Formats: sequence, structure tokens, C-alpha cells
Amino acid sequence: MMWLACILFLTAGALQAACGQALALGLDVSGSVDPVEYQMQREGLAAALTSQSVRQVLLAQGRAPTDIAVFEWSGPTHQALVQPWTTVTDSQNLNALASNLRTTARVQGSLTTAIGSAMLFGVGLLDQRSDCWKRTLDISGDGPANTGPRPQDLPADAIPPDIIINALVIGNADLFGRDERSVDIKELSSYFNAYVIRGPNAFVEVALGFEDYAAAMERKLLRELQSLALSGTVESLPVTDVLQEMHLPRTRPVWITQP
Repeated sequence: MMWLACILFLTAGALQAACGQALALGLDVSGSVDPVEYQMQREGLAAALTSQSVRQVLLAQGRAPTDIAVFEWSGPTHQALVQPWTTVTDSQNLNALASNLRTTARVQGSLTTAIGSAMLFGVGLLDQRSDCWKRTLDISGDGPANTGPRPQDLPADAIPPDIIINALVIGNADLFGRDERSVDIKELSSYFNAYVIRGPNAFVEVALGFEDYAAAMERKLLRELQSLALSGTVESLPVTDVLQEMHLPRTRPVWITQP
């Protein structure tokens, strides 16, 4: 009976130490993001993480909590870690994480947009959490890559097959009418669908300007966190209203091939 007690003790310890999901979030701080939009992005992420719905899901993970890290990115050599890996186990450390996002000073980055470099940096962060059951990289951006390695040119072995890359694209809120804004967000969503997202059930969420960032981030987080709880049955989740209204694809179309 002693050996059985030892096995149960070790198993319980392993479960207690398990990581359900590692979530690395990359925020676009390139030259197209002005100081007001920058703060909306930081505040939007903090608000989404501490919203009642997301908080409830995060704190319901039990013995397999979620680990979260946040970084900012712009040019090929600018990736700054804003929030080191934190295991969300209770409201106290979730609130501390949100407070850090709201108060940490901005590090001045490049004016350019190097999405490929941001993807590689995020993958490097997730390599530090290889023991997690699920590993997800979120890339937020308001434009296509214009420097550094293009996302579609990254080597096949640069991104481990178990890493999921999702995206949150931010449309131009300054466009005159809703039709123009819809065209802008459709083009940007198609770009991220074709070249950025990776892995089974990867998807693109959309925000109609930085004013919509918090709501879009909350939708995206719920979908990612619930997909773990539902054992990957992402298709059973409600379709995002914005995507449905604009008839945007939720995952990479099968007809798109990367050059």
C-alpha cells in the first residue's frame, strides 16, 4: 500500500503543477500606433483579461491554470517583454497582471512593422512553456508587414506544429464611412488569414478601430480559453458578430496557399 500512496502523491503533485495553456500576447506598437491608440490597446487588454467572463474562465482552470506573457513589437529588432510569464491562479495575481499592463511605461520602438520577427519572438517565449498542454500566440496588428522576414517566408520548422497562432486585426477607425472601413478590415483580415495564423482552428478576430479593441480582445480570449475546456471543439462556439456581419472567414480559407 505504501507504493500506491507514493504514486498517488506524485500524481497529485504533477497535476497541481500542470499548465493547461500558455498564452503569449504580442501588441503592435509600430509607427502607425499613436500614443492614444497605444494606451487603448494596453487598457483594452487589461480590461478584457479582468472582465467578468474571462476572469471566470481563467479562474475555473483548477489544477491546470493558464500562463500568460505579454510583449510589444514593431521593427525587426524591437520586441519588448511587458509582462513576464505569470500563472493565473487567483484574482489577486490576475489583477496585478492587469495593473502592470496599465502602468508600465512604453518603450519607444521602430516605425516599421515586422510581423515575422514578432512571430519568432513569440514562439521563443512559448518554448519556455513546453510543458503546457496547449500553447497559443496572439498577434495584434493594424497593418501588414513592411520589413523583416515576411510571415509567409518563415521556415516550416521555425514554428513547432503544436503552437497555435491567432490574430487580432485592428481596422482604421478614421475612414469616412462604414463601407470604407469594412473594405479595410476585410483586406487586412485576408492578409492575416493567409500569412500569419497557424495551426488547427487558428482564427482572426477583428476590431473596428482601437476603440473596439477591448471588446474584440475579450471575444478572442473567451474563444481561446473555452476551446481548451471544450477539448478543441471551437466550432461549437458562437460566431463573432463582427465577422458574421462582414462575412469574413473565421479561419484560413483552404484555397489560400502561401507563395
